Amino acid sequence: MKQAKTLRPEDLKIVMAYVATRRHAIRDRAIVVTSFLSGMRAHELASLRLGDVVTEDGRLRNEIALDASQTKGHHARRVFVNAKLRKELGSYIKTSCAECISSDPLFRSQKRGAFNANTMCQLFLNIYSECGLKGASSHSGRRTFITNLASRSVSVRVLAVLAGHRSIATTQRYIDVNDQQLRNAVELA
Repeated sequence: MKQAKTLRPEDLKIVMAYVATRRHAIRDRAIVVTSFLSGMRAHELASLRLGDVVTEDGRLRNEIALDASQTKGHHARRVFVNAKLRKELGSYIKTSCAECISSDPLFRSQKRGAFNANTMCQLFLNIYSECGLKGASSHSGRRTFITNLASRSVSVRVLAVLAGHRSIATTQRYIDVNDQQLRNAVELA
């Protein structure tokens, strides 16, 4: 099976410019950014509830605790939320979830209900197709997240934990090698 395309910064700029023109621009931007800054799978993004991201007193969480029902392998895991993602989610929640309760879906479909894994995948495919990014899929954000961290010398063991992989061999398949990484490597010699 062919792997999802890893997106370059210039690809992501194209995606973000296109998303800004969409009917649900604020929501779609938050979904794309969450994918790229957390490495979550489409199924995980679709399953998020407001209470997974926001505490009872309204603060954004530093970690999202995914229970077994929300993950591919049915193993609970934590997703760490960096400052950029907290800022993005904070803006999204302020504008789109003001009237929501903690059990409501974080990302709501056009019909105001929760996405399912398939509709979330279709959302990504539609966005990437409209941007002309062949080979990009709902897994592109996840693969780009892992590759970007690997290129910053984050160990594969840490990457495996962040990705929720039980084997580092699985994580290694996600890491894309590009010319800049190769140039940087030979400069170390």
